[in-house]
Amino acid sequence: MSQPPKPAAQPAGRANAKKELSEHFKQYKHVWVFIEQERGHVHSVSWELMGAGRKLADKLGVELAAVVIGAPGESMRAAVAESFCYGADLAYIVADEVLTDYRNESYTKALTDIVNTYKPEILLLGATTLGRDLAGAVATTLLTGLTADCTELDVDTDGSLAATRPTFGGSLLCTIYTLNFRPQMATVRPRVMPMPERVEKPVGRVIEHPLGMVEADIVTKVLAFVPDRDKAQSNLAYADIVVAGGLGLNSMENFQLVRQLAAVLGAEYGCSRPLVQKGWVSSDRQIGQTGKTIRPKLYIAAGISGAIQHRVGVDGADLIVAINTDKNAPIFDFAHLAIVTDAVRLLPALTEAFRKRLSPHTRDRIAS
Repeated sequence: MSQPPKPAAQPAGRANAKKELSEHFKQYKHVWVFIEQERGHVHSVSWELMGAGRKLADKLGVELAAVVIGAPGESMRAAVAESFCYGADLAYIVADEVLTDYRNESYTKALTDIVNTYKPEILLLGATTLGRDLAGAVATTLLTGLTADCTELDVDTDGSLAATRPTFGGSLLCTIYTLNFRPQMATVRPRVMPMPERVEKPVGRVIEHPLGMVEADIVTKVLAFVPDRDKAQSNLAYADIVVAGGLGLNSMENFQLVRQLAAVLGAEYGCSRPLVQKGWVSSDRQIGQTGKTIRPKLYIAAGISGAIQHRVGVDGADLIVAINTDKNAPIFDFAHLAIVTDAVRLLPALTEAFRKRLSPHTRDRIAS
């Protein structure tokens, strides 16, 4: 069977290059979300994408489907059941012992096979380590376009997926279309999309698809499994309070002020990209386009200018408090509270004030 020529994802400015879809691609309908799971643990980005997928499906007037791939058993049944609670109209599953652990070859075959069989128009995956690896392989195999690390998803007036992501080093936001090819694929990082409300619902329609592969067909073998969630790294993406510092702190020694305030608040601490580049802070603490995306209830940014590559990583915060000596700093354009002062002087005062306010003795006095 001949395949269509390989496409390229095109920027919004090329929207006039759109043409009527071929009869082959007109058969592609519905929105799919890949449910990422490892050893019984479903990554929360999957449920965030179900919320985004539900909005797209409703705008298009089509169904939202969850795609669950893995080993048969209780964890797969639980993932399928949860997908309906987060808005799925139906679920496609590929269950096989060969899929117990993620391997690119087996998962790519499973996902491309069901795409070719059931033909979705939009396919969304999390921009995790696993999701990025799988999305790139699937898009290459299907000869379709893929927009990575999206910050916004919408549908155009003609029903095309409009995927927005930072570009040119984060200095611009660009909306990209996959012209004249299907499925339209996009990845989204964890915590970019809000978590939808979970509503208890019964399991709906489930379509099973065979893998058609045995262990001997797979070159890669799994010798050990060490989940990322067990590593002693930062938990920035899921923290309720985050304190971060930037170049305005002037020295690596002054960054201790950020750590001290975070410790008093029971918060996570982070930084902007220049501090990682200088070697002051490890890369797992970086916030922004090339670091972590966060959605805390409170974000305190000390000495951070707030360029767009940082903004896209913190826009989802409920309350942003910015401290900067420059009253024209970009961060003041989107912060909820702006404090024009030297963070090196203010942070110790904040730390002491919170320490007194949050001390056990003070809490006991307030309670009485």
